[in-house]
Amino acid sequence: MKIAVCPGSFDPITNGHIDIITRAAKIFDKVIVAVSVNSSKVPLFSIEERIEIVKKVVKLENVEVTTFTGLLADFAKE
Repeated sequence: MKIAVCPGSFDPITNGHIDIITRAAKIFDKVIVAVSVNSSKVPLFSIEERIEIVKKVVKLENVEVTTFTGLLADFAKE
């Protein structure tokens, strides 16, 4: 199974983000949209709001939306 991770703050999600996620979903079996939490920044939307917004605009079966803190490399290992 080929899995891609598409990380970002998605604060807010843009048409460019949606385009990349949609293209990745055509190439990979599974795409994980990893919404990051950065405690040193003040986000426009809460993490819960960002996850819900991504889920509403990206309605593809092989796309999973989740959140992570810390290093992306550690998240990808898990």
